[in-house]
Amino acid sequence: MYEKEFSKRLCELRLEKGVSAREMSLSLGQSASYINRIENGKMLPSMGGFFKICDYLSITPAFFFQPKE
Repeated sequence: MYEKEFSKRLCELRLEKGVSAREMSLSLGQSASYINRIENGKMLPSMGGFFKICDYLSITPAFFFQPKE
């Protein structure tokens, strides 16, 4: 999965959960703009950060990378 698709998938999953990027960032213990920077393609999370994102979204890492049908 390329960076652009990663960012788009994160945004889709976050919106399905019904939370703002700011709320999610703060819940993860990050700065208020953390998720926004990932969704805008300005950065990627660390591996640990990715696992925390998956936990927050209540999904597995494998599900994150499954194409949306």
